Amino acid sequence: MISLPPHPFSERRAFAAARLPDGVMVLPSSPVRFKNGDSEYRYRPDSELYYLTGWDSPDCVALLSGMGGGPRLVLFLREPDPDVDLWTGPRMSLEEARERTGADEVRPLGSLAEEGPGLLSGADRIYYRLGASPECDAVVRKALSQGRSRRFRSGSGAHVLADPGAVLDPMRMRKDDAELARIRRAAEVTVEAFREGLAGVSPGVGEWEIEALLEAGFRRGGADGPAFATIVGAGVHGCTLHYVENGGHVAEGDLVLMDAGAEVGYYAADVTRTVPASGHFEGPGGEVYAAVLAAQRQALGAAGPGTSLEALHESTTRLLVEGLLSLGALTGSVDEILEDGTYRPFYPHRTSHWLGLDTHDPGYHRTSEGPLGLEPGMVFTVEPGLYFRPGSCPARPELEGIGVRIEDDVLVTDDGIDVLTAALPTDPEELASLVAGCP
Repeated sequence: MISLPPHPFSERRAFAAARLPDGVMVLPSSPVRFKNGDSEYRYRPDSELYYLTGWDSPDCVALLSGMGGGPRLVLFLREPDPDVDLWTGPRMSLEEARERTGADEVRPLGSLAEEGPGLLSGADRIYYRLGASPECDAVVRKALSQGRSRRFRSGSGAHVLADPGAVLDPMRMRKDDAELARIRRAAEVTVEAFREGLAGVSPGVGEWEIEALLEAGFRRGGADGPAFATIVGAGVHGCTLHYVENGGHVAEGDLVLMDAGAEVGYYAADVTRTVPASGHFEGPGGEVYAAVLAAQRQALGAAGPGTSLEALHESTTRLLVEGLLSLGALTGSVDEILEDGTYRPFYPHRTSHWLGLDTHDPGYHRTSEGPLGLEPGMVFTVEPGLYFRPGSCPARPELEGIGVRIEDDVLVTDDGIDVLTAALPTDPEELASLVAGCP
């Protein structure tokens, strides 16, 4: 088992509650999902619920209150049931759950419909996303109805429905030490798994075989498994951004795009490398790789406290447009192409996304005041790419079928950045040397 520092759940709850002076937040657990019949997918907890409580099992509703005079955290949990536990494992008693989570009260989930509205109706605001849970939807609607009547009599009562993300998203953008330890470990495991996966790349290999090497490496390194559906796209498959079938074979001359990440303690890494099946970059594929690598290196060089993901995306896009002009895929001026958006078929996604409990972690790129500046503790990706789908580039058809993306995970520090996945090379010669077919 990987040894990791404990999460400061109580401190997070206190920070969140201080931003709920007139409200209560309602966070239901993720439902159990079934592949078919009674065959369940491996359970993955709701990120917001886990972030505040550490609870990672189903059948839970958390109520976090910022109002004085009552319990701050109330959990409603399903009680142990020997018939159910026989199939899914023993469930904690309510008292054991209270001790584990530090909740003020733990009540049976069966009492939520009756007791929940009363705990909510005295708040002015209820932080909850309608549609998250049918049971919670009913409780919140009843609380709002009761709150309206209460306001007529006393002048206070639930009347505003707000998004929990208004409080939690800004918190989650800046990672604490416990979170960073998990992300770092996820990055380390991912890098080592990529080395195993790259060693399996050669003409004739199935994309699924490379996928298996990557995901076996995650588990071998102590990770929970993949943080998202692993992408292994050979040749033209690399031009599909979220290609997850992984059902083709690697052909001689293909570039192979591998986008994968381990999850450790529910925290994600996210890495992409594109490599030649032959073991050396050459021809049009090598040209495209060089253009994408130049854009990624520029973005990493510009990143740091005070800059923004918006600025990184703009400068990266400009450099990729220059690359498209050099490749002969587009004609005209850089400014005209940027204004007209004619580059978008070749670069349809953003340069970065936040990274944490979710692979695409919540958080702002800009606010009403403008682009959001990067701060120490923020973690994000840098992932430029160029994709030439069939029929997309009549000016230079030999580029068609080539897809290249290069992605690393980046932590903002006090005086710059720490590229958490830098141990996996992007230099074309170093990277190609890891491929099985490298001469």
